[in-house]
Amino acid sequence: MTDKNVEMARRVARAVEQSGGRTYYVGGFVRDRLLGKENKDVDIEVHGVSVPTLETILDGLGERLAMGASFGVMGLRHYDLDIAMPRSERAIGGGHRDFEVVVDPFIGQRSAARRRDFTINALMEDVLTGEVLDFFGGKDDLMHGRIRHVDPTTFVEDPLRVLRAAQFAARFGFEVDSKTRSLCATMDLTTLPGERVFGELEKALLKASRPSAFFEELRLMDQLGVWFAEVEALVGVPQNAAYHPEGDVWTHTLQVLDRAAEQREEACYPLGLLLSSVCHDLGKAAVLQEVDGTIHAYGHEKEGVPLARRLLGRLTREQKLVSYVLNMVELHMRPNQLVANGSRAKSYMRLFDASKCPEDLLLLAKADHEGRVSADGLAVPEAYASIEEHLQRMLAEYHRRMAQPYATGKDLVQAGFAPGPAFGEVLDHAHKLRLAGRPKEEQIAAAVALLRKIERSES
Repeated sequence: MTDKNVEMARRVARAVEQSGGRTYYVGGFVRDRLLGKENKDVDIEVHGVSVPTLETILDGLGERLAMGASFGVMGLRHYDLDIAMPRSERAIGGGHRDFEVVVDPFIGQRSAARRRDFTINALMEDVLTGEVLDFFGGKDDLMHGRIRHVDPTTFVEDPLRVLRAAQFAARFGFEVDSKTRSLCATMDLTTLPGERVFGELEKALLKASRPSAFFEELRLMDQLGVWFAEVEALVGVPQNAAYHPEGDVWTHTLQVLDRAAEQREEACYPLGLLLSSVCHDLGKAAVLQEVDGTIHAYGHEKEGVPLARRLLGRLTREQKLVSYVLNMVELHMRPNQLVANGSRAKSYMRLFDASKCPEDLLLLAKADHEGRVSADGLAVPEAYASIEEHLQRMLAEYHRRMAQPYATGKDLVQAGFAPGPAFGEVLDHAHKLRLAGRPKEEQIAAAVALLRKIERSES
């Protein structure tokens, strides 16, 4: 809990004070306190005592952890508390981790704060007195909703800050300062590890009320295509105005993303849902065609699968997530199509069975429908409530059928058959009967008949 970590921070600060030093809350903890937001990540920075002195202090308070000893970062077991010492960094190469770090407890508060990325993260709060040190106008930037770099010389040494600027803009609803945006446009993001890029994307998707701002800011910085080329390719891709008054595929995608964000709390897999909304129409850039003056994107859902795989492959190795998104991309059109076509229950059962998460698939279908907003900001007038009600009714029926007893391999063994390769084919046939709502006895009977037919054909 935060209270426990804050209390330990005070104990550290009192001991440091007795040794002639001062301790400050730093980074996001101070920023979020001033914004009135909760932040459970408690980071403190200790000034004015040597490294051995701080180590002795921490040893007296608990089991000290060397979380990054060479970087002057320590901790205490059983506490979520980062205890750092002031340090300066100097780029010595082209990669994200190519820095020379110098720990200097006596560098001074202003110099220590200067190494921070943005003014809103350079604020320091004395742990014991509550005094906030603001050397670079961070409070004013918080008040005006502005993301502004601290020092142009040190800022460009870390290209991850480009992604952080976009992430903060989305997360807090702030705007990136024009000079900071221009500075970001000059930085090389190709040296970043994909997992670090994904980390910033994940924060934007899961913490922002309007995550589309993450991509909008990267586009304004001319940095979108470095890691998100498939998304950038959607800019300017036209759509049929009769169905998409909002404009091009890029605009539609961002609106779907924001609609999906409104449903995060309902999702089984929130991150997967948000990523699926980003990727759902990637295929439109590849299959766009105009027939008799009408724009079509036939088959875009299937064409989008390899594009989504390529995009996600640069960012993450989480196969469960990738598999989920690819499945969502391929199926995202189907729920609303089935309703529009007046399809029978059998089609819904097959769709839900093919989905890795039918509950989230329906959330994406809803976001896709509601992500069609005209230039005046008015939603497409078609009411979705009746569509959603029908889809939810069909999903409930699917779950009802899946909850009934069903044929298994054990049933076939009990019927006198030895397990073999044919079991898979036979049980797949039985599963289709299960989807159709047929009772277990009928499934077994059909499976037995099919097995006997297979045996006769092989004899």
